Amino acid sequence: NDLFQQLKNRLIKTLEKALPNRKLVVTTYLLLTLVLAGIAFASIGKDLLPRTNNGQFQMRVKLPDGTRLERTEDAVKKVLAIVDSTVSGHVDITSAYVGLVPSSYGTSNLYAFNTGTHEAIIQVHLDDDYKINMDELKDALRKNIAHDIPDLRINFEPVDLTEKIMSQGANNPIEVRVAGKNMEQIEGFADTLTEKLKKIKYLRDVQIAQPLHMPVINIKLDRLKIAQLGLNIKDVSNSVTAATSSSRFVEKNLWLDEHAAYTYQVQVQVPTYEMNSVEELKEIPLIKGKNRPNLGDVATFEMTTAPGEYDRAGPRRYLTVAANVNNKDLGTATGAVEQQIKSMGQPPRGVKVEVRGMSSLLNETLADLQKGLLFAILVILLLLAANYESFKLALTVVTTVPAVILGSLLLLFLTGSTLNLQSYMGMIMSTGVSVANAILIVTNAENLRLSMKDAHKAAVTSASIRLRPILMTSLAMVVGMIPMASGMGEAGEQTAPLGRAVIGGLIASTLAALFVLPLVYAWVQENTDYKNSSLMPE
Repeated sequence: NDLFQQLKNRLIKTLEKALPNRKLVVTTYLLLTLVLAGIAFASIGKDLLPRTNNGQFQMRVKLPDGTRLERTEDAVKKVLAIVDSTVSGHVDITSAYVGLVPSSYGTSNLYAFNTGTHEAIIQVHLDDDYKINMDELKDALRKNIAHDIPDLRINFEPVDLTEKIMSQGANNPIEVRVAGKNMEQIEGFADTLTEKLKKIKYLRDVQIAQPLHMPVINIKLDRLKIAQLGLNIKDVSNSVTAATSSSRFVEKNLWLDEHAAYTYQVQVQVPTYEMNSVEELKEIPLIKGKNRPNLGDVATFEMTTAPGEYDRAGPRRYLTVAANVNNKDLGTATGAVEQQIKSMGQPPRGVKVEVRGMSSLLNETLADLQKGLLFAILVILLLLAANYESFKLALTVVTTVPAVILGSLLLLFLTGSTLNLQSYMGMIMSTGVSVANAILIVTNAENLRLSMKDAHKAAVTSASIRLRPILMTSLAMVVGMIPMASGMGEAGEQTAPLGRAVIGGLIASTLAALFVLPLVYAWVQENTDYKNSSLMPE
């Protein structure tokens, strides 16, 4: 009369009471698990990867288009001071890069990409002792920076290597690409979409990624005057290039050091602080050694703006409307963005709109994982059918799978986790264990049925005999997954959904295997004869 024997006796009594109503119990079980699993799947949040609070973040700051490098540098120093005060001095290390990456600089644009001197990238790593929710910290930084530097735009980007790889180059989880041939047309559509996305309360940093209003001086050359002075367009262009950028982009000049036999590149450029007004630009000489004629003699000048960057996908130019997600799963945010796009109606002719970034990858990944789970169940079913030489017994074994899915989804939902790569892996793992437990009961029940000549008695006896190994297997795995499910250790949040999915799936499947599976077996095999169905009987 020990505890285990009491559990065993109670299991036998429960199954014997339920056997007369086995069809009702099994049908109710299947309907409830499938319906509840469908509701849980529709309600639970969906992400590509679990969110982590690893104490580091990357921020892109943007001043008005065309801001000078020195002004951007001053703003970056102010931002770093705001970050330090917001986290109460718990900054471990920071890294910042301001302005464009020169072509002569040994850094790939893949790692540090800015669209102009008005832009900078900042990376911050906090002390290990400082623990805070990163979404809350980012919101606090947005508020503090907007208060002190109103004309500064910020955008938080992936900083973790795994996130960067999974985002496939996207700087934001939400990116909508608006492509077309007419730049003014796609800019108007992108502006309207930006205003609509700003109305979604959990979206942050909603903005067009490309700089569209860089201040420029439009120089219109008079070809007739140039020809009358005995010059050509190339002479005038070279003069303007040396004054505004550098001669290295016009002609490659090399100087050979005779002692070291080493080649140096030589380039000429007027210092930017010397060329700081339109009047000085007009005084650029066009002939070496002479002050006249100058650029003002052959050209007219107009102050205007122009896009600072053109992005293309095939023949189309495109703009990117980007946004971050705050305290919301990526699946819900993607659905809200797609709904806003639909509310705008049919795009203008020639304009193509598509959701990019991690949103598109999320839909593809979850679809592939669902197919993988279904394929795994199908393979298990076929292997069992071949092993038992009976599709009825194979279907009996997989009746515990709906309980696995429901249990995993319910525990993920109750613990605030989302459906992601890790939780799907946990669901697949618990499916394998639950099928193994079901095989123990069904295989033993079939052997007992042939000897007892009674499917009902065989089902109850098999469940009672296999109670101990099933409980030991399930409990051992559940207990082993508790540290992982609690998110303990460094980056524990990344693997926590896997442990929670395994625990929820195993608890539900163990209950289904002990209390429902014997009833399914008794229903399926009650009218089966006792002849060996093998083509090669012993």
